Amino acid sequence: MELKSLNEQGQAGAAVNASDVVFGRDYNEALIHQIVVAYQANARSGNRAQKDREQVNHSTKKPWRQKGTGNARAGMRSSPLWRGGGRIFPNSPEENFAQKVNKKMFRAGICSILSQLAREGRLSVVDQFSVDAPKTKLLAEKFKAMGLDSVLVITDTVDENLFLASRNLPHVSIVEPRHADPLSLIHYKQVLVTKAAVAKIEEMLS
Repeated sequence: MELKSLNEQGQAGAAVNASDVVFGRDYNEALIHQIVVAYQANARSGNRAQKDREQVNHSTKKPWRQKGTGNARAGMRSSPLWRGGGRIFPNSPEENFAQKVNKKMFRAGICSILSQLAREGRLSVVDQFSVDAPKTKLLAEKFKAMGLDSVLVITDTVDENLFLASRNLPHVSIVEPRHADPLSLIHYKQVLVTKAAVAKIEEMLS
């Protein structure tokens, strides 16, 4: 599989040979959907709580007598059928949203995403990616010269200058290969990968 390359001026360079196992896999929409949903679900925290009929503040007095009023029978105002009553199946803070995806499926899904990005021309390779100083302006100018606005940069190592310069750019994320998650890969318009990072990705996913 050949991946397109870019220089710092945004011009196309010589194609880079990459593993077909990682960057030449067929598109599997169902698998990609599954790993993205699982990734989002595993990031959720159980922080919502509701009260059942035992926990709501209510009186234990019977609202009216059992017979003779023409109303339906009622024992307490905490009934889930009443306004202000408890929930039948309340949400708990201990609720677990985790979904299990085995390693083989996760790796196959990441490979499928990378392969589709390469086919769509949204994945490009650069020799290296760095900035001389921790200045957001320098990094923004670099992306502008390359014709990139919404971009995920995958580099073999994220140095301090690159990390500090990218923090205030809202549509930019810079990560190492082991931190490239499926949601980020499909979220950003362009994915920029260094040659050293390509080798690491192939080592991780092959």
